[in-house]
Parts: sequence; C-alpha cells; structure tokens
Amino acid sequence: MKIIILAGGLGSRLRPLTFAIPKPLVPVGEKPILEHLLKCLQAQGFDEFYLAVGYKAELIETYFQDGSAWGVHLHYCRESERLGTAGPIRMLSHQFGFKERLLVMNADIFTQLQFKNLIAFHEVHQSIFTFGIRYHQYTLPFGELHLDGPTVRGIQEKPTHQYAVSAGIYVIEPQALDSLPPSGPCDMPVFVQNLIDRNMKVCGYEIKEKWNAIETLADLENELKDQERTGSS
Repeated sequence: MKIIILAGGLGSRLRPLTFAIPKPLVPVGEKPILEHLLKCLQAQGFDEFYLAVGYKAELIETYFQDGSAWGVHLHYCRESERLGTAGPIRMLSHQFGFKERLLVMNADIFTQLQFKNLIAFHEVHQSIFTFGIRYHQYTLPFGELHLDGPTVRGIQEKPTHQYAVSAGIYVIEPQALDSLPPSGPCDMPVFVQNLIDRNMKVCGYEIKEKWNAIETLADLENELKDQERTGSS
C-alpha cells in the first residue's frame, strides 16, 4: 500500500497565516500540522509517504527534506498547475508508477483514527473506493416548510438535519484511477461520480475517533484548546 498526502492547497481560509507559509506548515502547538499527521501515521506502523505539493512547495520540502529526521521516508511531486482535489493522485501515480492500493488523505487532518480498521472495512466490503466519513449535524435557524407545490403541508421549527460528509481520508484501489481524466484538474466529487457511473463500488466508513480538519482559524483555535485540555502536542 502506498500512502499519499495531499499537501498542495492554498489554505486561503487560514489567511493571513498562509500568506507567509503553506497550510501544512502552520504550527499547532509546537509542531506544524503536517508533522502531527506524520507522527500519527508513524505510530501506526507507516513510514513511507508520497506528498503532492504545490503552493510554497519549497518551504515544505526544506522543512521535512527526506523525512529521515522523523524516522520516515518522504517523496515529493510538485504540481505545475492547479490540479484540484483528485488530480494530484493521478500526478503521483504517473510519476511513481503505483500499481497497488492507495491510502490517501489531506494534509490538514488531526485524527486518532485506527487506519487498520478503515482498511479492513474496505477489504471486507470489496470496495473500489472507500471514504472516511463523519456525520455533521446542522440546525436551521428558521422554521422549515414542507411544500407540495405551492401548498404548505407542514412546518417544523428549527429542525436539525444530519449529513454524512467526507473526512478527507480515502482508500482507493489502483483500477479506480482509470476513472480520472488523463490530464488537467479534477476534483474529488467528479472522480467519485465517475466511479459510481461505471457501477464501481464506493463505500463510506464512519470515523468515530477524534477527527478535526484545520480549514479555518476557528478550527485551529479549537484544536489548540483540545490539545491543552488533553495535554497532547
């Protein structure tokens, strides 16, 4: 199994921090976001990683180099153009000639997910593509009307809806990569819909352990508070 970390995003919602440094190098406590993720994976027995880098790639490469200072092996592939959220997987596969299963994840994740359980689920269900998913609840701040054409059939005051959302962690079989366009940008929803349209099995595995993606300054603050509360860093 090859492990891909998607580390090329602009991190625009973390500005002004990401004006100076790329999102994976934003510090959380004493370490950058990406260093936390690498240590999490290393603790579970993974030690070789393939990084897709783009925005301020040279800073990531200079900081981590070949990974030996952390006891891991790092390989890099730079985007020459913006390739979306799925295109870098194709780029890495072409450069390194991947022929085996891939464990793919975004570089901005804090999690205590037991990756072996995700992989076992993927195998048991004979999935081509498995999402790590979280359930997100959203409470509408208004009364929701239930309509039948122009006729109101009911109203529910400030209802709460639950949605399954992608956690930015995926297990992908090599044959799935044929559903990526041969060149140019491609986002994950397009890639996955191509698989579904080809009747390939796509599954979702619920992550019940800690999971937090650092998308905004508020997410960063919440993760810092969580680390202070638990004494982790």
